[in-house]
Amino acid sequence: MDSKVQFIKESAPHIRRKDSLNRMMMDVVIGLLPVVIFAFIAAPLAALRNLLVSIATMELAEFIFVLIMNRIPYDGKKYTFKDHWKNAISKYRLSNVTVPLVSAIIYALIMPSYMEAGYEYLMYVALIVGAVFGLAIGKLVFGGTGNNIFNPAAVGMVFAKACFGSHYVYFQPFVSDGGQIVSAGATSLGSDFVDIASKSFLTDNYSLMDLLLGRIPGLMGEICKVAIIVGFIYMFIRHTIDWRISASYVGTFFIMMLIAGLIVHGADNSISPFYFATYHLLSGGVLFAAVYMATDPVTSPITRPGRVLYGVILAVCTTFIRLFGSLPEGVVYSILIGNMLTSVIDYPKWSSNKFSWKNILWPVGVFVFFTLILVWSLCVEVL
Repeated sequence: MDSKVQFIKESAPHIRRKDSLNRMMMDVVIGLLPVVIFAFIAAPLAALRNLLVSIATMELAEFIFVLIMNRIPYDGKKYTFKDHWKNAISKYRLSNVTVPLVSAIIYALIMPSYMEAGYEYLMYVALIVGAVFGLAIGKLVFGGTGNNIFNPAAVGMVFAKACFGSHYVYFQPFVSDGGQIVSAGATSLGSDFVDIASKSFLTDNYSLMDLLLGRIPGLMGEICKVAIIVGFIYMFIRHTIDWRISASYVGTFFIMMLIAGLIVHGADNSISPFYFATYHLLSGGVLFAAVYMATDPVTSPITRPGRVLYGVILAVCTTFIRLFGSLPEGVVYSILIGNMLTSVIDYPKWSSNKFSWKNILWPVGVFVFFTLILVWSLCVEVL
């Protein structure tokens, strides 16, 4: 081995440009602004509550973590609380503010706006419990920023939904009475647009324009696709996110749903395959996750071919959970599954930052294999 070769150990995110972690995080915050603005227009009080509670909780959890991790180690001397405090505060960096800020905003936007009547207090409990669990178990137990394998916002959202999901209700903005709280679990994916089990295919009440502009019930951060696209354009121009993840995720998901739509069309020719695929793409949190969550530089692969494979895996998981799972939405669960596989994708023995026929074969093989399973499963269920 060349004696001049020097290995440098560093924590994620591995930034490949002349920029800083804080600048990147602030770009994400700016990229989230269109979605945040829409949330305040659609449900101002709910948006303010979600954001304030989430940000305060995650920032406090991060601050306590820094104090605990940077206390003066025992060396036989006695130190006062003031000494421990000064030493810990000296290690508190701007990144300890900006990183949990991004996680908190994303978490607030993927939480519901309201709880069922009589359980309104649970909204605050769910926000706090989910935020603490997401930051502590999703990031801090791994050693803090750069060491976590799971997206903290996704972990917190899944835990909060497991605990309080039966009381969630969703707000539909821009209806005739200024806003309507719909029943628990009723979103654009919670209807009978497609029910494979009963072979029922019904036209939904929401048009593609409604889905695009956010005139549907759902999570305040996910329903307006125009705001998400604006945020993506900004972060793409700023090179804050890698477009390969978003493109491979969205593209693979659309193609798989288009194939599923062709099979559905065979059973009910009133359903257009393109409409079927587009409806699913604009419903739920696919676009939001593809732009703001899947592109997390810490929990996603570091190589370019690995990021394409990562996006394909997310799309496959989302497709199968949506079409065959017990829940209508599968985006956040797909993100967590992808997070678990990131270390395998990045394994040095087979990972490379250059595209070759070998690393191109992996995403193509995964897509073809699971598409064949999808076709077979739908044909058995539908035809």
